[in-house]
Amino acid sequence: MTNDLLGRHRAVLPDWLALYYEEPLEITHGEGRHVWDAQGNRYLDFFGGILTTMTAHALPEVTKAVSEQAGRIIHSSTLYLNRPMVELAERIAQLSGIPDARVFFTTSGTEANDAALLLATAYRRSNTILAMRNSYHGRSFSAVGITGNSGWSPTSLSPLQTLYVHGGVRTRGPFASLSDDAYIAACVEDLKDLLGHTRAPAALIAEPVQGVGGFTAPPDGLYAAFREVLHERGILWIADEVQTGWGRTGEHFWGWQAHGRNGPPDIMTFAKGIGNGMSIGGVVARSEIMNCLDSNSISTFGGTQITMAAGLANLNYLLEHDLQGNARRVGGLLIERLRAVAAQVPAVREVRGRGLMIGIEITKPGTDEADPQTAAAVLEAARAGGLLIGKGGGHNTSSLRVAPPLTLNVAEAEEGAAILENALRSIR
Repeated sequence: MTNDLLGRHRAVLPDWLALYYEEPLEITHGEGRHVWDAQGNRYLDFFGGILTTMTAHALPEVTKAVSEQAGRIIHSSTLYLNRPMVELAERIAQLSGIPDARVFFTTSGTEANDAALLLATAYRRSNTILAMRNSYHGRSFSAVGITGNSGWSPTSLSPLQTLYVHGGVRTRGPFASLSDDAYIAACVEDLKDLLGHTRAPAALIAEPVQGVGGFTAPPDGLYAAFREVLHERGILWIADEVQTGWGRTGEHFWGWQAHGRNGPPDIMTFAKGIGNGMSIGGVVARSEIMNCLDSNSISTFGGTQITMAAGLANLNYLLEHDLQGNARRVGGLLIERLRAVAAQVPAVREVRGRGLMIGIEITKPGTDEADPQTAAAVLEAARAGGLLIGKGGGHNTSSLRVAPPLTLNVAEAEEGAAILENALRSIR
């Protein structure tokens, strides 16, 4: 049955639509932190549909909210008043930390970042964007145009002029040997130098932790230091929280808060986990930025009632059960466990991350050279052991990505770590 489905997939879907595993997996259902495939095999899910099943599979509170809303009305578009959309926007505006915030809902992180770029360029009357090397912001034409990870940038054509800034990857590049303070200072000087050679950009867009790039991050405070430079020149800061938001990093509710000494970003984007599998994305911005567009606009599917009902139920559950705190506690244990294992596996260059957002970088032993074949072998071995994880990486690196639902408990963390240990030891 799976082979038949794979053949049908290949017959009608694009060749560039990536599938994991030598024998691709059909997931048929899930519950809690587990999923099952079409053959009845059970897996501990440490990737959550690319960080999207944020709380749990088949979370009763969310499935109930979706079912009840579906029984009333599923969709009406933004041309009509929409109570669930207003209620979720109120919650997100308050949680964002952005003063006088306005919220616009989309259906994905790609669309959210696309909207953020539209707002920033219109507000600043500039089509120049600063982006981070090794970054990823989505698959639309404009989002691809600012992506700093060549493996996910299929065209060099773009409506934007993009300039890439150094600093998103702490342990690689020309400043890697510096202390954190010296690293930040060097990156700031690099930014100042770059700005001296270009017309005033509209904005800097940055992921607080780079997702597709392999869960890499700068030292805390880098973007705060960047913001000082940007603010002096009127340049906006867009925080891409599509993967880092909602408490996943444990220490903070938003990733930008690790860099927040100068206040919140001007624009923030979100998606993925808030819908717990439903298609929700969005942009938060100060009112004068959000309201700068001088033509009419709507969203047919952004903010539709059924997704908003899911988002409200999911957000309530997350806050009421302190899943941010759980990510900090259980994630901290998981990171330390994986670092202890990695110390005995020469192919692991680094285990990095915070909360339940953990990257394991695989290289050829004793070098900094990427080893994608070995990373793929670990991915396969983990699956064989009953664990689903992700992969990514930039700078010619190969990284495994570990991002379980935020309800992960200690026993499940230990189980997943043991499977990963066996998978990593199998490549020695």
